[in-house]
Amino acid sequence: MSEELSSELKKVNQRLKSAKTKITIRESNGSLQLRGTLPIKPGDKDTRGTGRKQYNISLNIPANLDGLRTAEEEAQELGKLIARKIFVWNDKYLGKLAIRKDCKTVGELLEIFETEYFNTHKRTTKSEHSFFYYFTRTKRFTNQQDLATPENLINSIEKIDTEWSKYNAARAISVFCQTFKIDIDLSKYSKMPKNNSRKIPTDAEISTGYLNFTDYLKTRGKQVNQNVKDSWQLWRWTYGMLAVFGLRPRELFTNPNIDWWLSKDNIDMTWKVDFDCKTGEREALPLYKQWIVDFDLRNPKYLEMLVNVINQKDKNNHGQITALTQRISWWFRKIGLDFKPYDLRHAWAIRAHIIGIPIKAAADNLGHSVQVHTQTYQRWFSLDMRKLAINQALSKRNEFEVVKGENLELKMENERLKLEVDKLRMERI
Repeated sequence: MSEELSSELKKVNQRLKSAKTKITIRESNGSLQLRGTLPIKPGDKDTRGTGRKQYNISLNIPANLDGLRTAEEEAQELGKLIARKIFVWNDKYLGKLAIRKDCKTVGELLEIFETEYFNTHKRTTKSEHSFFYYFTRTKRFTNQQDLATPENLINSIEKIDTEWSKYNAARAISVFCQTFKIDIDLSKYSKMPKNNSRKIPTDAEISTGYLNFTDYLKTRGKQVNQNVKDSWQLWRWTYGMLAVFGLRPRELFTNPNIDWWLSKDNIDMTWKVDFDCKTGEREALPLYKQWIVDFDLRNPKYLEMLVNVINQKDKNNHGQITALTQRISWWFRKIGLDFKPYDLRHAWAIRAHIIGIPIKAAADNLGHSVQVHTQTYQRWFSLDMRKLAINQALSKRNEFEVVKGENLELKMENERLKLEVDKLRMERI
């Protein structure tokens, strides 16, 4: 602060004191503040029980001679409100007007989120998938009319009921804030919840779940839209494909190679995952080929329905494809399944382990690394799954011991017969 401004500030404060205004003016970081004893601010604690507390109020007034004249006028106005006992904390004194002047709403930032995000990220299939995750969850868990301040964003997270949703929201909002350089600390929500669980269906439950789609016909009402009355068949087909191949749901809707799937040359009955999917292209092998027959998965009727539903959407739009994958989840709930679409993928991984498929082969078939396969998927081994794996391993061991014993008996019998032959040969001589 210059000597001239400092000298003038002392004179102003002396005038305010002489007028018994009970407000003084102070300089802080290049701005002028009003200082006085006021009623407790909303949200603040009355530690002394007096109902009043000394506060510094910033009105965004610059620390210069012109600003000082404005600050003196504001101090006189505030002093009158206090003297008349009609002071209330409004946006002006809470500082919200200054914030609103410089800060945009969450909705305004969401409109430019994609542009700003890809200014610093290379646009690939994987990065677009990640961005859509951040965008949809930020939009879902925040109020778009709120100013994009750390306080409002943290408050939005705090309102979320489930710990898992709170964790996902914090991940997305953290990226949102990094993109727009919003200084926020979300470390409190960065730890993955311990109470997360999955219901991994057994093979029997998967087969029963397939029948639930047919049972739906018996329970649905008579008021059925004729245009979509058979749509349940497409979602039953989707269910079967997820179970057989352990696919990510969107891998069925992203540029599906239907010609190959129905081709007579496809003797291994593989599903070709498109290059534009999360981890690129691959050719997925079925774990149980018999399910392809049992679930009627190569019926051209269902593939035609798949083509029609994709043609109604923009196949390159992550939002539209996500809407289709969410439709699968909706059908799972509608027919009463107690597991989710992605649980079929976990079930595939566990089943592969139980029947002895090498981890590298299983991981490649699911389109992820060995590390993801071992750390993420095999963590869902339930007690029943562990029992099944151990019993099958012991059963194989027992079978081995039986075969080993039988081989020993056959070897001993062979030696006995050789002795008999040698004995007969000697007698003839």
